[in-house]
Amino acid sequence: MKVNVTMKDIAERLNVSSVTVSKALNDKEGVSDELKEKIKSLADEMGYRYNAVAKSMKDGKSYNICVIIPERYTGMSQSFYLKVYQSIAQQLEEYGYYAIIHIMTDEDEEQLKLPRIYHEQRVDGFVLLGQPKSDYINHMKKLGMPLIFLDFYDENSNVDAVITDNFNGAYEITNYLIKQGHRDIAYVGNLFSTSSIQDRFLGYYKSLLEHRIQLDQDYVISDRDERGAFITFDLPEDMPTAFVCNCDQVAHLLMERLRDDGYKVPEDCSVVGFDNDIYATLTTPNLTTVEVDVEEMAKNAVKFICEKMENPTASFGRLAVKGKIIYRDSVKERK
Repeated sequence: MKVNVTMKDIAERLNVSSVTVSKALNDKEGVSDELKEKIKSLADEMGYRYNAVAKSMKDGKSYNICVIIPERYTGMSQSFYLKVYQSIAQQLEEYGYYAIIHIMTDEDEEQLKLPRIYHEQRVDGFVLLGQPKSDYINHMKKLGMPLIFLDFYDENSNVDAVITDNFNGAYEITNYLIKQGHRDIAYVGNLFSTSSIQDRFLGYYKSLLEHRIQLDQDYVISDRDERGAFITFDLPEDMPTAFVCNCDQVAHLLMERLRDDGYKVPEDCSVVGFDNDIYATLTTPNLTTVEVDVEEMAKNAVKFICEKMENPTASFGRLAVKGKIIYRDSVKERK
């Protein structure tokens, strides 16, 4: 493939003029719809790079979407959110937009500082990936720009959101544990941290209710502090036979703690997670978990933000993308 493909190259392939190619690529009159489509298709096939600056000047858009991720959700220990961002970037390219990642520090979140790209007027919309504090959410809403929440929602705002089906995912994996003979089942997660953790807890709790299993408050185990930093698990004196963890990283940390305390997984305790990220296969044994459909979540988030940029009154509500259980070796049947 030629590195710098020009309009002339495209014109020669189709035996048309460079002017015709220019009109087609810029959606100007004087070229039939059929020929426009043929020219655009060939341009993509040949790897033609559109002049983004000229295009931006023409229609007043930057063709940049800023994906804001709170710092606590990134780094070597948080592979899930970076995987989601990668999928968003790939999906946006199909719409002719570029994804620009902004890792928001704790300090910027506290001070309600917006990304520099906003002040420079080089962004057309925002995707908030990972739940920030409510004050920052309210600050973003006041901008009046296209905005989508991804992997969380806020009950106090009407911002469109794309989430995984946290409730049913946790409900189904808890049902699986009960079918395997477990009745003393703990939940690991700070219920006041994020909407995702809360919904996963509610799915777990619904499963207990349906099977007439009393919720033991000692079996609700916090995994992080108010700032999202992981804390030492406060395990109950009477140990459960199974743990439902709000994410795979927490399951990984719990399994390390159980091993240090002399417990074997799954012989003594079964453990399940949520996400099916890298931690699911770093654990020994490998983790039974709920797989999140990252590509489908990103696809819908990109579709929503692009449509909102074309039509500011477009509304989509809250979309929950269904996941599926991945069965591995961290669960043992109790007879």
